[in-house]
Amino acid sequence: MSELTEKLERIKRLLNRWSYEYYVLDQPTASDYEYDELYRQLVEIETEHPELKTDDSPTHRVGGRVLDKFEKFSHRVPLMSLDDVFSREEVFAFCDRVEEALGYKPEYVVEQKIDGLSVGVTYENGVMTVGATRGDGVVGENVTSNLKTVRSLPLGIVNENIRRIVVRGEVFMPHKAFDKLNSECEAAGQNTFANPRNAAAGSLRQLDSKITASRNLDIFVFNLQEIEGLSVEKHSESLELMKGLGFKISPDYKVCRTKEEIWDAICAIGNARAGLDYDIDGAVIKVDSLADRERLGATTHAPRWACAYKFPAERKNTRLKDIAVQVGRTGVLTPLAVLEPVFIAGSTVSKATLHNTDYIEEKDIMIGDVVTLIKAGDVIPAVIGVDENARGDGVERRKFRMPDRCPVCGGPVVQEEGEAAYRCTGIECPAKLARSLEHFVSKDAMNIDGFGTQLVAMLLDRGLISTIPDIYRLVEKREELQTTERLGEKSVSNLLAAIENSKKNDFYRLVFGLGIRNIGVKASKQLAAEFGSVEAISNATAEELLALDDFGEIMANSVVSFFEDGQTKHTLSQLAELGVNMTFTEQKKASSGVFFGKTFVLTGTLPTMTRDEAKRLIESKGGKTSDSVSKKTDYVVAGEAAGSKLTKANQLGIAVIDEETLLRMAEA
Repeated sequence: MSELTEKLERIKRLLNRWSYEYYVLDQPTASDYEYDELYRQLVEIETEHPELKTDDSPTHRVGGRVLDKFEKFSHRVPLMSLDDVFSREEVFAFCDRVEEALGYKPEYVVEQKIDGLSVGVTYENGVMTVGATRGDGVVGENVTSNLKTVRSLPLGIVNENIRRIVVRGEVFMPHKAFDKLNSECEAAGQNTFANPRNAAAGSLRQLDSKITASRNLDIFVFNLQEIEGLSVEKHSESLELMKGLGFKISPDYKVCRTKEEIWDAICAIGNARAGLDYDIDGAVIKVDSLADRERLGATTHAPRWACAYKFPAERKNTRLKDIAVQVGRTGVLTPLAVLEPVFIAGSTVSKATLHNTDYIEEKDIMIGDVVTLIKAGDVIPAVIGVDENARGDGVERRKFRMPDRCPVCGGPVVQEEGEAAYRCTGIECPAKLARSLEHFVSKDAMNIDGFGTQLVAMLLDRGLISTIPDIYRLVEKREELQTTERLGEKSVSNLLAAIENSKKNDFYRLVFGLGIRNIGVKASKQLAAEFGSVEAISNATAEELLALDDFGEIMANSVVSFFEDGQTKHTLSQLAELGVNMTFTEQKKASSGVFFGKTFVLTGTLPTMTRDEAKRLIESKGGKTSDSVSKKTDYVVAGEAAGSKLTKANQLGIAVIDEETLLRMAEA
């Protein structure tokens, strides 16, 4: 070994030792200046002599090349999930099952259940070779370059006897790192992360490992998956072995001999939870003996020798200052609790969902109340009740009422019979604009080729459209479109041509594209054919609409209220000015023919015709088709595997014919 190589090895050993003392033991023996100066020497040597750089070099901690995607990795020993238990009784029942299967009482190990992302890390001949996410337990993703940036995870281990070792750990983000990351996101105008677990998962799966390196991830190693070269008999023994190899192992684990000791250890973990700088969501109970584990085996998804006790969701009381209303992409109005800020389950919460008005009434929640808050799954804040004992505190309280006008656009708000949700019906509502546009350009509606969800989002983001009619004004913004990412001159020309062609669409496509609540493609075709124009549909009464086949009160009222709204009238007048077809231009439905005045229902698979073909034949001969069998039905055309419609036809005494009979009747 050359003198330079020896120097390089000494520097790496010293830097790795200092990192272990700082990140694992939390007992640094070197100053930041000393570490940085020695690290600088390492970089200089590896830069001048790149052939000397090895996989266990500390310089890998800063991140490397950007990946196109993560490769799949198959775990030789599956990274299984655990069955959950939720009470003292269920913990004891788990122990009883284990002891009954073994025929004696084994020892157990109780550990913290770290709330992070599970990974398996492989070392061969002392060097980290692969780090992979759990995935489905059998196949994960190779994130080796990202795991190398986790400073508490050794890049190499020193034990000449160990030829290969695979450890399992939980990557997490400490609270301080999480708060710092969210502050940086807020300052940059970016979305913040909901909780440290999501932040850790997102950070570990960055294709650019330099981003991962900047996120200050950490890891606890909690299981020995494989080892070649040494024999280990107990889990607790394996934890100490891994600790000696430089791994940061499950903190404060406890070996227990009785069920009572297990429960005491779980309670101790729960009591310490609030003071930790990382999230845990429970405790893990494992049989200590590896031989006992072999005897107990596993189910298809979880070992029989371990379980996870999940802590009840943390609860806090705070004042409900107000109830705001949010409007979602589908137009649903959701009440949102505005709270006096309270720290719960690792973060400060000032808002929480209240689901709907039925929930508010059921819980008797009033503005001004002291309410009880939890984080469902330690993630989503939710109000679960009221502290009625606090209602004598002199604070004024008032009932919540859902507004009858949308707080975003001022459009009508409706609550249909049988639904808890209130919805904004305004076609121009900015809150649901993206969804309205996506529906308008979709295949069953205006069918504008090349105008998909991503393009809608991009055009909205750049301010090129803000209403449905703006689609037909894009021709005036050709130059801006051509400078838009992923849109060249040819694709812009194709898009504008497709938009122009859509102006000549069948009228029913416009009716469907408007997104009238409860009105699908078939009902849109009925409206277009029956009334013939936007003006006629707009003037239709509920009684006229109810006369249509399969139209009920909900559908009729939806149509009437939609066309009465000022936003609808404004949108339609603009579309008309822009040249969009507003009338039924197809051949009017036949007023005579062999099937005139007859209603058919199609069911089952016909021998030679599709249902659409049979439907067109019937309509061309003056008949009508319906989706449901009723007393108004004249014929049911039944094919193979006809179901409940055939049964109902027989019950009502309605004539049932086959395809051959239908064709023969059509030729008469």
